[in-house]
Amino acid sequence: MKKIVLVLVIVCHLSMVAQTKEEKPNPKPIPAPKSFVTNHKGVFGGKSISYKATAKETFLKSEKGDSVATIWSVAYTQDGITHSAQRPVTFVFNGGPGSASVWLHMGLFGPKIVKIDSDAKKDDGAAPYDLQTNEYGLLDLTDLVFIDPVGTGYSRVVGKGKEKDFWGLKEDAASVAQFIRLWITENKRWFSPKYIAGESYGTTRATAVGKALEGGGQNMALNGLILISQALDYDGSTSIHNNITSYVTYLPSMAATAWYHKKAGQGKDLKDFLEECRKFTYNVYTPALYKGNLLTHDEKNSIAEKMSYFIGLDKAYILRSDLRILMHRFQKQLLADRGLAIGRLDGRFMGDEADKLSEKPHLGDASSYQISSAYTAALNHYFASALNVDMDRPYLTSNDKIGSKWRWRTVPEGSYWEPAPVNVSRALGETMRRNTEMRVLVASGYFDLITPFFDAEYTFSRNGIVKERVTMTYYEAGHMMYIHEPDLIKLSKDIRDFLTVQ
Repeated sequence: MKKIVLVLVIVCHLSMVAQTKEEKPNPKPIPAPKSFVTNHKGVFGGKSISYKATAKETFLKSEKGDSVATIWSVAYTQDGITHSAQRPVTFVFNGGPGSASVWLHMGLFGPKIVKIDSDAKKDDGAAPYDLQTNEYGLLDLTDLVFIDPVGTGYSRVVGKGKEKDFWGLKEDAASVAQFIRLWITENKRWFSPKYIAGESYGTTRATAVGKALEGGGQNMALNGLILISQALDYDGSTSIHNNITSYVTYLPSMAATAWYHKKAGQGKDLKDFLEECRKFTYNVYTPALYKGNLLTHDEKNSIAEKMSYFIGLDKAYILRSDLRILMHRFQKQLLADRGLAIGRLDGRFMGDEADKLSEKPHLGDASSYQISSAYTAALNHYFASALNVDMDRPYLTSNDKIGSKWRWRTVPEGSYWEPAPVNVSRALGETMRRNTEMRVLVASGYFDLITPFFDAEYTFSRNGIVKERVTMTYYEAGHMMYIHEPDLIKLSKDIRDFLTVQ
């Protein structure tokens, strides 16, 4: 009997050892970080600028000092500056989560940008593409550092690092804040004015990073945030049923897009038409949504008729929708008579889909698939030909795995928490009140059907945000308004003005 018990103990012990070995992850290798430095000249703001491009990997370390991830960045720093420690520096990233900084790099801020059809009428086609000098670049005013968060671009987990330590709202902000502090320290730039420019989820990240930089025992105050296509309160940019806020915030963008496609507001100036829609949205539509079935038959008919006037859809369809139009349905319905679906990132784009009756665009977003190839090819070509980058893995312009694994939880494990729409807008208001010098630029596209311009107005008129230090700007394009050349020029000027305000 004793022998049987002993055998069982040994078997259990061996089983536990085997299980422990199986559960223990193998640390990912830690190769030497790569760095590529090149020297360049260009004309920016009418000035001839000599600058250095540094494309490199930077290790992030855990509290124990272990290397756990590497961040890929491309920094453009002006040469020959006497007081370089006081020269402004702007950190730039895109969103997703799961997107690399390719869009802002190759579309707005970088010294070279790819040109696509400005009027959104032609697909980007196949290679070769048109890579041009960025005449509207800002290197005369600020150094630029493009950041690819962990899992995007060439950035990745290494050593004992785990994806879950970086793929989350708070985790991501902490890692980007750590990188910014490392870069500032390594380059001796603590006295430099510091800005962050983010797009889409990148604005969520920018706000979260701004808050994270206040802590960690190394308080770093930012001079400003440049928020392109802001997404601070997801109630206003999530078009789903029962979310009354989204019906409100999306309606003016639908009106703008209907105006663009000549389905509404003809003979009227866009801005005048949208001001008319704003008043209807606040004064008539919003109260009606809250009244719901308390509306009389005549009230419903009156509102549906007015909505049809603004957004170009049939009154009967609006009534069948109970006065609530989901964005993906609007994309299919607006140009249904032509068999076209409009883009989501940019409502100017149109896609010819095989299934004319699907509830939503089944090919994907026309404003994405009609430009993505050009941006991806341009960045890879530019890295190889101009920056002499030679890496052993592909550059991920986007990583679909990240979104499905993203951790939105805002409280520690073990604390009670119910899922809720992401909202960092109050954090921005609090940061602005602690840092009384920080200013914010909010850039919105009228035809952006992902993060509507009216949502920006709605968000920034509340949440404790200091409106006197916020500048709102608007553009006749979509989410990436800079692909429209007139708006590239305007946005560059608006950012230039923002950076030079005394």
